[in-house]
Amino acid sequence: MAKSSTLNVRVVEGRSLPAKDVSGSSDPYCLVKVDDEVVARTATVWRSLSPFWGEEYTVHLPLDFHHLAFYVLDEDTVGHDDIIGKISLSREAIAADPRGIDSWINLSHVDPDAEVQGEICLSVQMLEDGQGRCLLCHVLQARDLAPRDISGTSDPFARVFWGSQSLETSTIKKTRFPHWDEVLELREMPGAPSPLRVELWDWDMVGKNDFLGMVEFSPKTLQRKPPNGWFRLLPFPRAEEDSGGNLGALRLKVRLIEDRVLPSQYYQPLVELLMDSVLGPAEEDTASPLAVLEELTSGDCRQDLATKLVKLFLGRGLSGPFLDYLTRREVARTTDHNTLFRSNSLASKSMEQFMKLVGMPYLHEVLKPVISRVFEEKKYMELDPCKMDLGRTRRISFKGVPSEEQMRETSLGLLTGYLGPIVDTIVGSVGRCPLAMRLVFKQLRGRVEERFPQAEHEDVKYLAISGFLFLRFFAPAILTPKLFDLRDQHADPQTSRSLLLLAKAVQSIGNLGQQLGQGKELWMAPLHPFLLQSISRVRDFLDRLVDVDGDEAGAPTRALVPPSATVREGYLLKRKEEPASLATRFAFKKRYFWLSGETLSYSKGPEWQVVTQDGAGPPHTTYLQCKNVNELNQWLSALRKASAPNPDKLASCHPGAFRSARWTCCLQAERSAAGCSRTHSAVTLGDWSDPLDPDAEAQMVYRQLLLGRDQLRMQFLEDSSMNTTPEADTGACPDVLARQRAAAARLLEVLEDLDRAHEEFQLQEQGKLAPGHLGP
Repeated sequence: MAKSSTLNVRVVEGRSLPAKDVSGSSDPYCLVKVDDEVVARTATVWRSLSPFWGEEYTVHLPLDFHHLAFYVLDEDTVGHDDIIGKISLSREAIAADPRGIDSWINLSHVDPDAEVQGEICLSVQMLEDGQGRCLLCHVLQARDLAPRDISGTSDPFARVFWGSQSLETSTIKKTRFPHWDEVLELREMPGAPSPLRVELWDWDMVGKNDFLGMVEFSPKTLQRKPPNGWFRLLPFPRAEEDSGGNLGALRLKVRLIEDRVLPSQYYQPLVELLMDSVLGPAEEDTASPLAVLEELTSGDCRQDLATKLVKLFLGRGLSGPFLDYLTRREVARTTDHNTLFRSNSLASKSMEQFMKLVGMPYLHEVLKPVISRVFEEKKYMELDPCKMDLGRTRRISFKGVPSEEQMRETSLGLLTGYLGPIVDTIVGSVGRCPLAMRLVFKQLRGRVEERFPQAEHEDVKYLAISGFLFLRFFAPAILTPKLFDLRDQHADPQTSRSLLLLAKAVQSIGNLGQQLGQGKELWMAPLHPFLLQSISRVRDFLDRLVDVDGDEAGAPTRALVPPSATVREGYLLKRKEEPASLATRFAFKKRYFWLSGETLSYSKGPEWQVVTQDGAGPPHTTYLQCKNVNELNQWLSALRKASAPNPDKLASCHPGAFRSARWTCCLQAERSAAGCSRTHSAVTLGDWSDPLDPDAEAQMVYRQLLLGRDQLRMQFLEDSSMNTTPEADTGACPDVLARQRAAAARLLEVLEDLDRAHEEFQLQEQGKLAPGHLGP
């Protein structure tokens, strides 16, 4: 059994941000921090006061995290980035609503005195002698303090208050990890019992000292259980001031999921019910437990449920039957072929998530070369006369202002120059498309042909596949490549407009040209000849895509990732430790790294056969440098995942280097001294390539059923005791309703068993139930 704590975070957009640049605009980006540790950074949106990011993060956390913060900054090419404002959310505020937070929140001013971080280690004793009560406060050390000086360090000292008395420790220069090991003795003065407060300050020779944080203990705590251990530093208590919207606002979606994942055998009855739903006869589709579960979900919950179900069936090698089951249900209740898969049904959401989980490498292989060209070449393209900037050419050349027709012809040539390779690569990628996707598309086409066999519906079988592959996979990736890991940064406004034109063209091709010449975008007409020429090639591509041997239909689509599989790979800058000298910029060498659950290896490039591994020879320190904070977080997350099974992971580390006979971080003189900063092995970022966790997926399905338990009883069970005929209202026959009620009853029975198991495990943790009492 394991406990888990996960934050689902989506930084959607900002509005009314203040201008920080002389141009009257800003280049905003957002930092996401958990307990003062940066876990993610959005891309920069250039020249915008109402930026759209749309970036999502799944952050796996330690169970004792305290708060989540969002900082909006303006990126500057020269000098430090300007801080615009922040939003701070406590754990309690996030957990207050099981559905999470989804709203606009005003940014607040960033108060330096409130920007504290780190922990302090104390040991307090309460003694009595002939002179009265005495308090001994042993100030041992602190770690991860905020840097207050321009050098990136601080000069910390501690100040201890008890009643009207106060004492100070010595000042430790130039460190964020001070070791004091000093005992301060304070005598109790007459009057009411007083709390103990310990403040940390950064000493400054000129000007006032800077606040680093504080901890406070009540008289009751001092009497019953004197503090002994590490304590998180807090800001001075004050109400957080809302700027009233003067600094702008962010639209955020945040949801905290805290769960206890039981051993696998406890989920087996629930998993078997779901598996039986997709493997049973088609006549049972409308009355299966999975159909009942679908009826209970809507909105964002349906998106989460689709993700978990796809992963659950992927791990069992049954993603094909699962998607075929949803397709059968969707097709059976569709009367107008024009609305097929157009809604956000569980079938549509599941297919989207399946393509992302299985097809991301394929997507990168097909689109990345052309997307990189668009970003690097930065060509100006525009077909809409209302948006054409005819004076732009004059500003960058001496050829005069082009006419609207010339601009249109130039843009048309550039667009087709990018669209041509995109279409060529797609139609030639049949062999590179994952087998799992091809098998699912083959099943999809068969179901659609059975439902709409008429000759006038010939295109429906193509539209069903292209609607997913082109409209929900390729086109969104072209429009926002950052969200599909095709680029590290969002596009600037000009490139974003070019990508929009390309995405519209790919959508038109995916629609097989059915809407060409209709609607408001008649200015796309010059591109129509190229699009019409591509449609026949796309039809042929879709025919070849589903031409898969049926004998392979039983093959598992994706198993759990083995330890030898590559978790992450890419270029990093590497340097071995040389104690005699500082690490200069030119001492780092660019190397290509591979990380798996077993090894971290590297070579000069991805194509090199000889790979050097750092596991041989005497141990040594190697420094690795990433190009930005996002890449750093992704590599740290991958390293933590890869080392999760390792029982010998260190609980602390030195963030500095051992140089000149001491550690630069904490100034300790022993090379073997224990680390001064704790490791953050529990903080990882969720990724589409993560190993599957069937127990965690089943636990989420259980949670979803819990939210709909009352509706489940009312909709399917309580009606059975009434002398009414609900089939008259629903249009369902009595036999179907009876099977639905039976399925609902089985689900409720499984829910009660899981409820009982969770309660018993909780009692066991509290020591109220003996170990070994539990049984599935």
